[in-house]
Order: sequence, then C-alpha cells, then structure tokens
Amino acid sequence: MLGLTDRFSFTLAVATYGASAVYSVLLWRQGFREDNRVLYGVLAVGAAFHTLAMMLRGFSLERCPINNLFEATMFIGWTIVAAYLVAGLFRRLRFLGAFASPLLFAIGVFALFPMLDHRGPKPEFVHGWESLHAAMILLAYGAFGLGAVSALMYLSQEHDLKFDRARAVLALMPPIQRLEKVTSGLLWAGFWCLTLGLAVGAWWLKRERGYFVSQDPKIVWSAIVWAAYLALLLLRGRSGLRARRFAWGAIGTFVFVLLTFWGTNLPSAIHHP
Repeated sequence: MLGLTDRFSFTLAVATYGASAVYSVLLWRQGFREDNRVLYGVLAVGAAFHTLAMMLRGFSLERCPINNLFEATMFIGWTIVAAYLVAGLFRRLRFLGAFASPLLFAIGVFALFPMLDHRGPKPEFVHGWESLHAAMILLAYGAFGLGAVSALMYLSQEHDLKFDRARAVLALMPPIQRLEKVTSGLLWAGFWCLTLGLAVGAWWLKRERGYFVSQDPKIVWSAIVWAAYLALLLLRGRSGLRARRFAWGAIGTFVFVLLTFWGTNLPSAIHHP
C-alpha cells in the first residue's frame, strides 16, 4: 500500500534519530572526551531506515520522491545524515552527529505531520530535468544544514576555549580552525548545488512555459536564499568576516530556510499547483 510501508520505515528512522539525540546529551555532559562510535552506529541505523523509506516511496512513484512537502523534507534530512556518515569516517568529525541528531529528529517529526503528505495523482515521468532541479536544490539545503551543525560545533568549542579550557583540551572534537574550514566548505558545496539547481530550473521554465524567471513566491524566495549565502561567503572570503560571526551567519541563514521553506511552497503555483 502506497504510503504505509514507506511512512512506517521513516517513522523508525525518526525514532532512531530521537534515541541518538538522547544519547547526544550524555556526550555533551561528558565533554566529548571519548571516541565513542555508538552514536555513529545509531545514526547509521537511522539512515538505513531513512534510505529504505525513500526507496519504497521512489519505487512506488517510479521517480525521485520529491513531489510534496513530506517527501522534500524527508530528502533534506537524508542528505544531512548521509553527509554526516561520510564526514564521521574521520575520527575528529564524528561528534558532528551529537549536534546533527536533534536537528534530524526535529526535521523528522515535522515531516511526519499528515498534512504535509498530500497525495495527488501519480506524477508522470516525462524527463529528468525537473527531478534534477529539485534534487540539486534539496542537496544544497542538506549541505547548508550540515554546515550549520558544523558552525554550532565551532561555537561550542570556542565557548569552551574561553570559559572552560580544560574541557576544550580534553575533548576529542577537532580544532576550531578545522571546523571553520569544514563549515566554509559545506556552505560552498551547498551554494554551487543551489546555483546549478536554480539554473536547471530556469532552463526548464523556459522550455516548458516560455520564460526564464517569474514572480512566483518560491522562485523569489530561492533567489533571496541564494543571495544570502553568496553574501555570507563573500563577506567571509573578501572582507574578513570574523569566524564567530560567520558561524552565526551560517546558523541563522539555515534557520531562516527551515522556517520559511514550507510556507513559501504553499502559495507557489509552480511548486504547489
């Protein structure tokens, strides 16, 4: 049955992310002094359920499962956990999971709201450009999300260096200089994915509707997000924006994306016909 098995699998993934979030609290209280692989393993199990849910939904639709807000939200969470599993192969980046777990759990709980999983007619797969456009943009949001997690980890480490140096020295988290580079790299990766996704979307609009841009709320919002990340990255690279402000900018911009992504999708005639 469409929607039953995939939602159950995703619910298991969210429950696993919730368990990892609880375990993350223990790591925070211990000051990240142990190279504990339990968290990585728990998130890997959650990612397996998450991947299964996406595969079941995708096979049932015979296309990339990004056709409503539930599927888009599920995809964003999947990109975050997948990127973490790659980064977590490096010992000192493994604690990113302690900061990513609460985010994944919150995104997952929100995605499970029944009203997000609107079931329209089964979409027809005509060509892959529309799916490529959506997939690249959602990959970008996943990179921005993990970049915000890295920035939060940077701020935590900086705080310990200022107010609890012993805790910072004993912790196994990476140096703040490396976290700054990781944050910047993730934001640049997300920015280029977003740029490519918007370019493909503009080309698709020209092909299907005869124009490159429109005043559609989602398109205007996407342009604002693109400009915001470009400004943040250029300010860091050219104007020497302080690392602390850069970290807060990465977090604040992603929070803006999370709070406005769904609201701007609903009035969009192109994305929510």
